[in-house]
Amino acid sequence: MTVGMDDPVLGQVAAYNAHDVDAFVACYTIDAEIVDGDGQVLMAGHAQMRERCARLFATHPDAHADIRQRMREHDWVVDHEIVRTGGVERGYVVAYRVRDGLVARVIILGD
Repeated sequence: MTVGMDDPVLGQVAAYNAHDVDAFVACYTIDAEIVDGDGQVLMAGHAQMRERCARLFATHPDAHADIRQRMREHDWVVDHEIVRTGGVERGYVVAYRVRDGLVARVIILGD
């Protein structure tokens, strides 16, 4: 996998920061899951992702994520991200599994 505009992880971060729901969802497989560190599903599939992200962007116009560090191993990308919503910044470790050029699974570690 190359780093650049064809990188679905970078693409979804850019779409998140632009508050572009369609571009964000387009970076994910149709059956993608986003889970927390305990394995609880936070979002599954394009419809849930679209609805949750649209609501987030409407509620938090300052929503923004910055990648501080990145590691890659096979089909996994692991980022240390700082996410701002509602004027509050929080750090997360986020693991992305990429399949066929799209994000298939996300595990978000942090409170």
